[in-house]
Amino acid sequence: MFTIALTSCSSKKEVLYFSDLEVNKQDKIVYAEGKIQVNDILSIVVSSNVPELAAEYNLNQSPTTPSLGYLVGLNGMITMPILGKIQVKDLTMIEIENLLTKKLIDENHLTNPIVTVRLLNAKFTILGEVNKPGTYNFTEQNISLLQALGYAGDLTIYGKRENVLIIREENNNKAYVTLDLTSKKWFDSPYYYVKPNDIIYVNPNDTKVKSAGYIGNFGTLMTTISVALSTIIAVLVLAK
Repeated sequence: MFTIALTSCSSKKEVLYFSDLEVNKQDKIVYAEGKIQVNDILSIVVSSNVPELAAEYNLNQSPTTPSLGYLVGLNGMITMPILGKIQVKDLTMIEIENLLTKKLIDENHLTNPIVTVRLLNAKFTILGEVNKPGTYNFTEQNISLLQALGYAGDLTIYGKRENVLIIREENNNKAYVTLDLTSKKWFDSPYYYVKPNDIIYVNPNDTKVKSAGYIGNFGTLMTTISVALSTIIAVLVLAK
């Protein structure tokens, strides 16, 4: 009952998402493409109007020995058949496609090449006050923070919706940003879309912190007292 009473202390604004959202209003969607980082794994498929020639530029795609993709090394490079080492770090997938297409044409490898690049190990980690914390893989080109929260089963009632921390590694730097999910302002921020390797941490609200700091200790104390009293009573009964 006491826990229920504490939970009821949360205001409506603290529980609802983007409470300032205007309905029946349209905003333009701007997709964000992430840049390739060290330890990313890329699928790169080269094709042309002569499949036999294009096959030489692809990793082995045999069902018995499937390709694991190209690992981006610490130097930011991948090594492709015939083309050799290619610098891909800090490029988008479209930029890599254009780079390889130009290289294949300019160096007279293929006349009409088509290059398709995909990120194989896109993932994010979500921790804190969510129902299913963990690391999740995704295959979409873009997923929003709300979709990421959906992967994790949404915030618990104890999640601090106005203080969600995003940790992002980009351009050899770490960015630490807090978002207020009770407002729609973050819709226009660079953090609306999740990028590979993002870490999302949902802070506990005051109710959870107070519960962990006081009620938890109080419950432990009462358990200890109860066990001690039971022991004393048992000893007195045996003494009779």
